[in-house]
Amino acid sequence: MSLGIFLAVLGAAFLHALWNALIKMGTSKVGGMVILSIVEVPIGLAVVLLTPAIDRAAIPWVIAAGCTHFAYKFFLTYAYDRGDLSRVYPIARGAAPMIVAVFGAAFLTDAVTQQEYIGIAVVAAGILLMARGVFTSGEDRKLLPFALGSACATATYTLIDGMGARVSGSPAAYVAWVFVADGVFFTLGMLALRGWDVIPRNWQAWRMGSFASAASYGAYAVSIWAMTTAPIAVVAALRETSILFAVLIGWLIFGEKMTGEKAVAALIIVAGVMLTRL
Repeated sequence: MSLGIFLAVLGAAFLHALWNALIKMGTSKVGGMVILSIVEVPIGLAVVLLTPAIDRAAIPWVIAAGCTHFAYKFFLTYAYDRGDLSRVYPIARGAAPMIVAVFGAAFLTDAVTQQEYIGIAVVAAGILLMARGVFTSGEDRKLLPFALGSACATATYTLIDGMGARVSGSPAAYVAWVFVADGVFFTLGMLALRGWDVIPRNWQAWRMGSFASAASYGAYAVSIWAMTTAPIAVVAALRETSILFAVLIGWLIFGEKMTGEKAVAALIIVAGVMLTRL
């Protein structure tokens, strides 16, 4: 991996942590996520126009991915309503690859190496340590099921996307259609649950939500580009530094409490995820 690609992937990891931070920063987390979802639709459609059409067999996978993304965003916004960025993000982000690895070993034909088993154990230890801090610091314990729900949804759409992209014949177009489905499903779903008042009316919220949406797509696009020019496993592992970026943003920008236990837990989660990726 060249220095340029290394820095680009680090930038993508930062963008992923940044869009989560922007959602956390807003007064209404759900409102910010709705704006992000609305802006996803034109971004996805623009990419669709520039890429080959997907195979019709991929349409059910696009719909399934859109539904799962709804669950991901729903759980994530409710987790951010109840907990710090530096607490929620490592749990939600770190548990997902662990769940994928375990599910793949149990129900799919994927072979799990000894190193991956070690990585799963390390991630689990880091998440348990991070979760322990919720109880010892008096934080809202409800953040845990929502953060883990987000991780389960992430693991699910990761598996769906892996299979959907394979049958699509055009992975880039497949991802673009998932962006469209994701944006439409979450926006309509939250309008049905919360009514029109869920959409923020102030310019600041729209500016932050739109930037978060652009950062979300940018993080993904850079990662995909890097995987075409560098080893996929190395890129995937390096992307997990987003956990450290999120912890630093929460601590330095949001003024969230940082304990030695939280810092160590975040480092353990990152190390474990990298072991499962490499």
